[in-house]
Amino acid sequence: MELRQLQYFVKVARKEHYTKAAEELHVAQSAVSRQIHQLEEELGISLFMHVGRNVHLTPAGKLFLTRIETILTDLEKSVLEIRELLDPELGEIRLGFPHSLGVNLVPSVVAQFRQEHPNVKFKFRQGKFNSLINDVINNEVDLALISPFPEKHGHVTGELLITEELFAILPPNHILAEYQTLRLEQLKEEAFVLFSEGYSLRPIVVEACMKAGFKPNIGFEGEETDTIRGLVAAGMGVSLLPEMALVDTGPLQPIKIKVAEPLVTRTIGLIRRSDEKLPIVAEMFRRFLTDEYFSANK
Repeated sequence: MELRQLQYFVKVARKEHYTKAAEELHVAQSAVSRQIHQLEEELGISLFMHVGRNVHLTPAGKLFLTRIETILTDLEKSVLEIRELLDPELGEIRLGFPHSLGVNLVPSVVAQFRQEHPNVKFKFRQGKFNSLINDVINNEVDLALISPFPEKHGHVTGELLITEELFAILPPNHILAEYQTLRLEQLKEEAFVLFSEGYSLRPIVVEACMKAGFKPNIGFEGEETDTIRGLVAAGMGVSLLPEMALVDTGPLQPIKIKVAEPLVTRTIGLIRRSDEKLPIVAEMFRRFLTDEYFSANK
């Protein structure tokens, strides 16, 4: 049994098509078919069954795939660990983060880290709160910047980095646009532009409104800070966003006003798997964030 056979098997299983798998592997389809056939002969079982032009895993194939994916993941991880041991500066950091941190924070910290470690590579993965936690648990990423920071969790651990204030944002022609501060209850009759279900900023804003004595009237929903900011600037409603998501990116911008009552904040933290030691280069990045970047920007 050869490593190449296992790699070809996993690719065909994922693509469910010999030709598509061969294209991604940059080899001839006949080579893929031959390796799979040899693997099946050695195992004494059929791994795939043909369904039209596609192929599907047999029950034995599904079981085999589960085991082989684990083996290949461990092998890849071992190779990376050896390379990083020889030279951490040639390593790769797999980093997850929510969309709201991708506007300014992630580019800023990565750029600053690479000033001292220019050869370190990054592989990014964006997602919502729950998906980021799952990505960490399932070893899809080494570290994840996340908001809110989950202080107690059975499978991940980490550090609280900062607590950030949220500001009210209003259309430029809004009657309250000239105010320096406002109370959240002053917006109770307004339509709110909020993140869609599953995004961590949504419950923070809803909870703040409830604390101020009203349930927000949600007029529009979006999935990116640029969308929220743009809709508010265009007069579609009001919202609350953290300051780092209010970087000017175009001519159409909302008005930012401090919320005096209640104080609305979000926490941002860094999480990792609780039962596993970080790769050397990921540990370097973690220490940079906790000991240098955020300590200097508090």
